[in-house]
Amino acid sequence: MRIAIASDHAGFSLKALLAEDLRAGGHALEDLGAHDAETSVDYPDFGRACAEAVAGGRADLGVVVCGSGIGIAIAANRVPGVRCALVHDHLSARLAREHNDANMIALGARLVGTETARDALATFLATPFAGGRHAARVAKLG
Repeated sequence: MRIAIASDHAGFSLKALLAEDLRAGGHALEDLGAHDAETSVDYPDFGRACAEAVAGGRADLGVVVCGSGIGIAIAANRVPGVRCALVHDHLSARLAREHNDANMIALGARLVGTETARDALATFLATPFAGGRHAARVAKLG
């Protein structure tokens, strides 16, 4: 699977760990930055870059990380065709895919532990969209 991943400086360390997991899992990864935790950067730039990779078809799914996950999710969701869900655990990750056909997830590096984030990402990648009654609801999202 082709995965785009991005973070701001606050999410850099968690993004780097998740990127290692994705590569180890055999996924083609496009790392859109940030490239270190020391240089302060703006999360909207990285959320948009990742969302544009997904919406433009360069990536099948996207992962974004900032301090809380909130700002970068908002930035990603401003790109048409993106459904980015802020997830906190494996259940929210599963439901994001299964019910909402999310094509991106956002994680808060300051709020979600490392192992919880890894579990959420693995669940997100393994869960298909259920379709059925959910398809009409997702279609209303635009």
